Amino acid sequence: MFTLTSPSPQAAQARAAGFTASFAAGVSIPVGDTPQGIALTPGGARAYVANRGSNTVSVIDTATNTVTATIPTGAAPTFVAISPDGTRAYVTINADGLLSVIDTATNAIVADVAVAGASVVAASPDGTRVYVSGQPTNTVSVIDTATNTVTATVPVGDAPIGVAITPDGTRVYVACLASNAVSVIDTATNTTTDTIPVGILPILLTVAPDGAHVYVTNVGDSTVSVIDTAANTVTATIGVSAQPRLTTVSPDGKHAYVANAEPDTVSVIDTATNAVVENIDFGDGPTVIAFAPDGTHAYVTNSVAGTVGVLATTVIPDQGSIAGGATVTLTGHHLANATAVRFGTAQGVITANTDTSLTAITPAGSGAVPVTVTTAGGTGTLGQFYYRPVPVLTGISPAAAGPLAGSDQEIVITGRNLDGAIDVYFGPTRAVIQRVSDTQLTVRAAAAAAAGGVTVTVVTPGGHAEGLSYTYVDPPTVTGVSPTSGPTTGGTSVTITGTGLAATDQVTFNGTPAPFAVLSDTTVTATSPPSGTEGTFDVTVTGPGGNATGSFTYVSAPDI
Repeated sequence: MFTLTSPSPQAAQARAAGFTASFAAGVSIPVGDTPQGIALTPGGARAYVANRGSNTVSVIDTATNTVTATIPTGAAPTFVAISPDGTRAYVTINADGLLSVIDTATNAIVADVAVAGASVVAASPDGTRVYVSGQPTNTVSVIDTATNTVTATVPVGDAPIGVAITPDGTRVYVACLASNAVSVIDTATNTTTDTIPVGILPILLTVAPDGAHVYVTNVGDSTVSVIDTAANTVTATIGVSAQPRLTTVSPDGKHAYVANAEPDTVSVIDTATNAVVENIDFGDGPTVIAFAPDGTHAYVTNSVAGTVGVLATTVIPDQGSIAGGATVTLTGHHLANATAVRFGTAQGVITANTDTSLTAITPAGSGAVPVTVTTAGGTGTLGQFYYRPVPVLTGISPAAAGPLAGSDQEIVITGRNLDGAIDVYFGPTRAVIQRVSDTQLTVRAAAAAAAGGVTVTVVTPGGHAEGLSYTYVDPPTVTGVSPTSGPTTGGTSVTITGTGLAATDQVTFNGTPAPFAVLSDTTVTATSPPSGTEGTFDVTVTGPGGNATGSFTYVSAPDI
């Protein structure tokens, strides 16, 4: 986690040398309850934050990182968009089914537009329209900003949430949660012209600054789908951590940032390779990320903490192996014709640079070191780099008997130097990171192709570690139940035959647990519990590989 820090002496040195970079990392700005959407005005002077839990919008002065106004709204303000000229803030009021229009000069609500189930809002590049998703109506409303009236309602997929517009304003992309797809709206005709299958439960999306790609966050399978907008097809699927929310692309287009709400991290994706290059510990419930125009820092809503955090993006990735060799992008100003970049006292290798960006290869090192750049104008510090030692794995629990189909069971991996873990693999299959610390990783295993043991691999900025194994098992089968009937009073000794029964955890008769004993992988015995009614019911054998059922008939004793 980041902590509140003051500007360092290096920051003053950088300013004196003509460098501009973000030194606000660690700032945590209290706002309202459950902040979700955030948007910056053109130029980045102010940020507007929708506080869903407290029915307010906070206005942050980004020069001082303080809240200068709190605007009461209707119930459950959720997302924010700012008009291109900065004069209006548009806020979806989800529970009231409204889009509120805020005059940014007075911070007063000047209009409310009815949009059932208003979820996410996006403004067109020319400022003449805004588009609002209506989750319960499976539509997107088009609003004329001159009159604040709905001029069209466009049918899309099921449960639309995320909305984003291409830089040329010709298309709107809509993440449809229940359709597992993205709908594409032609803004000239206000019709849906394409439907693109993506991952499971797509929730939010963003268009890259150059308009070439759309990044879709799929909360159901913890992935990001990359859509090529020329062909409207998915060209890559990138695994991230649990409960991802908004993916935001940096102004230079080089990296995409994903807020992962469960492990409290931000995944950083290299957009050239579509690979996660680091996971940054950040906030409590990170949800939405908004970049400052110069790309040196971003603002992140922390929905659980009720804060907005400032994330420095001047050194990406800002962690790597003690052996060196990491490719790092530095973002700032006045970086052209740099003669040296140093990580601590050791010099890195410059591979490319412009006035606002520099790419370098890290030398070997250790600990946390300042990153400095030298030009004819002087030497300035752009941030810090953290050298990570190689991870070590010491244990896994449970280590065996995982279902082939994967499961929601949490698996705990212990070791050292695990902080910042990027990926965990069970054999060739990627597991989803739920929580992470320096000594413990909690993951969920995905499906496997076949039963048997697989190697567990953990990838961190410091390297990768193996040495542990995890065993997948076949689901059980039930081929016979003998005898097939017994009295409703229970007490019948039943032999269950099948396959994969050695790891049986439970046997139930019509949902009632029964005493049982495992005799072999093919045989289990159980004693039928009493039943209140006659009839034929399921006999269910439950094991780590899944469930299997047979049947047993309860018969009442004869009476008068």
